Amino acid sequence: MQLALWTYEGPPHVGAMRIATAMRGLHYVLHAPQGDTYADLLFTMIERLPRRPPVTYTTFQARDLGGDTAELFKTAASDAFERFKPQAMIVGASCTAELIQDDPGGLARALDLPIPVIALELPSYQKKENWGASETFYQLVRALAKPRAAAPDPAVPSRKRCNVLGPAALGFRHRDDLREVLSLLDRIGVEVNVVAPMDATPHDLTRLGDADFNVVLYPEVAGQAAAWLQRSFGQPSTRTIPIGVAATRAFIAEVAGLAGIAVPTNIEGDAARSSWYAHSVDATYLTGKRVFVFGDATHAIAAARVASAEFGFKVVGLGCYARDFARDVREAAASYGIEALITDDYLEVEEQIAAAHPDLVLGTQMERHIAKRLGLPCAVISAPVHVQDFPARHSPQMGFEGANVLFDTWVHPLMMGLEEHLLGMFRGDFEFHEDAAPSHLGHGAAVAPPAPPADVPSAAAWAEDAENELRKIPFFVRGKARRNTERYALEHSVPLITVETLYDAKAHFSR
Repeated sequence: MQLALWTYEGPPHVGAMRIATAMRGLHYVLHAPQGDTYADLLFTMIERLPRRPPVTYTTFQARDLGGDTAELFKTAASDAFERFKPQAMIVGASCTAELIQDDPGGLARALDLPIPVIALELPSYQKKENWGASETFYQLVRALAKPRAAAPDPAVPSRKRCNVLGPAALGFRHRDDLREVLSLLDRIGVEVNVVAPMDATPHDLTRLGDADFNVVLYPEVAGQAAAWLQRSFGQPSTRTIPIGVAATRAFIAEVAGLAGIAVPTNIEGDAARSSWYAHSVDATYLTGKRVFVFGDATHAIAAARVASAEFGFKVVGLGCYARDFARDVREAAASYGIEALITDDYLEVEEQIAAAHPDLVLGTQMERHIAKRLGLPCAVISAPVHVQDFPARHSPQMGFEGANVLFDTWVHPLMMGLEEHLLGMFRGDFEFHEDAAPSHLGHGAAVAPPAPPADVPSAAAWAEDAENELRKIPFFVRGKARRNTERYALEHSVPLITVETLYDAKAHFSR
């Protein structure tokens, strides 16, 4: 039943699809029944890609289980090679096809295709989507990457080169983040060797060894491959994720250090507007707002840091659905004096959010639904996401422009929430309700309240002590309190409103 409603991650073969779909010249042959053939929906409807994902399915049916399903796979793989002419191919089984144990890797090798064929062992019942993406990218890098062809001549001055690793299909703002990071690297003075997996070809992966170091943007996808490149080719990797102004500055310094160059001056310019906005008078009333953060580890840790250090919010909850990164999230949570929530059960997340009483929720698509049910403002910061989180406009999370986007998307829901709160508070007051004359202009006839219909019973009378108690309520909610009490008295046939009636009504409408 839980899977029918929501899951934070799909099975690992979905992660493999994300890598294959991000790249060009790579094809994925997936041994799967008809029910597992939903890649087109994920990428063309949610991410709104203008092309089909490069995935071929065997699409065996129940009646095929009594026959030779292995032959179905070999036919599908051979046909895919002839039709698409890929530079390389990955093969594997979906969670359902894994049960029949047809060994797609061995079957593909038996075809003796004239291209690299990488077999994926993705245990669907032990691992999940992000692990599948990481493992697929790692296996591709391990199979295709070659060491540097020739050492650079130290006498010839040249710009240092890096690989940018991690952006994938169906990732939260990966396309926009990549644009910001590439611009930053150019201004720092570093040349980009290969970007992968997004828009890379298998031939591009053979050139990974030509870089001096790696920039890892999303450890969930690229951390394992970057660690292998460091062990095999001696390439160090960045550890700073440039989300927020402070982290972007630290990222620039780290990249400059790896490149052996001085940190460029005035690289920031006037791009980081969020810092000034966060200290402006319009935002100071937001200081101390309580925020609950949940998502993948990279975005959740970064969002909590930005919320606390740059916007002045109080982090009252921090969690992650990926247990592979639980240690990092727990360390981050401890720095805010709270205990991390590590779970992939959205009902547990909803319970924790309700108990924390935050002013703002930063989370995934699921937390957006949770916040809506609880009447809380929310901004999405992490996958899994829906179609509205793949906007047509440029909307990064990384870099200085990403920090500006964070300020807008996090602060504006709070401002609108305050506006609606004030409207609700003042709506019952005699001066500010929707039928009041424009008293601040000093003219305008007062609007008489409409007389109740003859067949509607009149409101109950107020005892003197109840009237005195009512006057203690602030004027901007007094009208609402009076109406609610009279409504309660009418519904419960109370002829005289006393102090007890007033508090009974308050308890009734507070439920």
